[in-house]
Amino acid sequence: MFLRTAKRKNKDGSVVEYYQLAHNERHPVTRKPVATIIHNFGRADKVDRAQLVPLCRSIARVCGVTVNDPLSEADANKLPDQIGLPPDLKIKQTVLYGAVLAIETLWERLSFKRTFCDIIKKQKLRAPYKRALLAMIANRLCEPESKLGVWDRWLSKVWLPSCHDIKL
Repeated sequence: MFLRTAKRKNKDGSVVEYYQLAHNERHPVTRKPVATIIHNFGRADKVDRAQLVPLCRSIARVCGVTVNDPLSEADANKLPDQIGLPPDLKIKQTVLYGAVLAIETLWERLSFKRTFCDIIKKQKLRAPYKRALLAMIANRLCEPESKLGVWDRWLSKVWLPSCHDIKL
């Protein structure tokens, strides 16, 4: 058994979504699975949430699982303790990680890092050019800024710890 959504397109082009409780059964002749509708809950935008939550809780009780409804007042106080976060936790800063990690991985896989290391060694340069170039290239791909903008604004918003102590 599963809860599924069915969509229907109206004459005016709008799409209406319905919730249905379904069960897969094998067709006796073709032996292919066919979904059988057990119950229609109605339109998704008009479903009475107060009827679905007790159903979820009764299924969870049988399965030995606890359901926390973040919209109910009784469960609102339990949620932070149950996920292990202290109630007085304050987030000071968030940083972007995914795109910068992908760019840094490509930087290494495409041998840009090694190429710039070789050039720096040949030229006998001491400044950390390869990290600065990585920061500027990643910035151009993510959120283009000037060189000054990379150091003043962008580096504080992304996770590139090897570039945080580089001076402009």
